Amino acid sequence: MQQHVRTPALALARLVLASGRSVDLAELRFTSTYGDLLEGYPCKPVNDLRIRGLLRAAERARPGTPVHLLPPRREYPDQYAGGLGPVEVLPAVACVGTFHSTALDPAHDPVAYRSRLTVLWFQATPRLPSGCDAEPGLRDLDWTGLARDARALA
Repeated sequence: MQQHVRTPALALARLVLASGRSVDLAELRFTSTYGDLLEGYPCKPVNDLRIRGLLRAAERARPGTPVHLLPPRREYPDQYAGGLGPVEVLPAVACVGTFHSTALDPAHDPVAYRSRLTVLWFQATPRLPSGCDAEPGLRDLDWTGLARDARALA
């Protein structure tokens, strides 16, 4: 029996998760965490609203693909707290990446099916995640618990 191994021709990056599974970054969108903050200051309510908006946008962009948030690092600089509470700062770059890997269900045709997951995370600079440079949470993804199998695009 001949087995087919599907490798994406143009993945942006390939990560090997802590579990040993290889995942390919198929799409990545960078946005400035505070680029559209016209009034106010970075604080928990503003940050939570920003995160919810990014999650909703990711869900709308790829219906049927699960979306997972890697909880961001939150810093509290020693600055005056305004009416919305203390200053709380997230890393400068919000990242939304869609990852693909082999099918989760071994009964699925390995050519016709891929597992998929969209991940939202924050990082200090706009760079592709790769190897040891990837945010630690990316390498620790519970792929089998978070991703979902879908038919591969023709």
